[in-house]
Amino acid sequence: MGFLGFLFSNRDKKIQDFHLRGAMLLDVRTKREYDSGAIDGSKHIPLQELHNRVNEIKKHKKPIIVYCQSGVRSAKAAKFLTLNNIEAINGGSWKRVKTLLGK
Repeated sequence: MGFLGFLFSNRDKKIQDFHLRGAMLLDVRTKREYDSGAIDGSKHIPLQELHNRVNEIKKHKKPIIVYCQSGVRSAKAAKFLTLNNIEAINGGSWKRVKTLLGK
């Protein structure tokens, strides 16, 4: 297994661990992207709104799996949530998370 394979494998295990612990799925794509396809049961908060809605997420008291279209916005969102004392992981693309979790 190459270095990238190792990194993705490790992240996949963390995502599955978060899921088993009852993590909330957070979609940070735009409304248009979300409306074109989403994971059932996910919470939709576009990245641009996240700063204003962080307390809403804190109320859930659950770990968070953040995803977007490619993983770039979700990386920013996961970092922001972590800095706000919320346990979060970047799930990457929504299609990858959907496949990984069998949704």
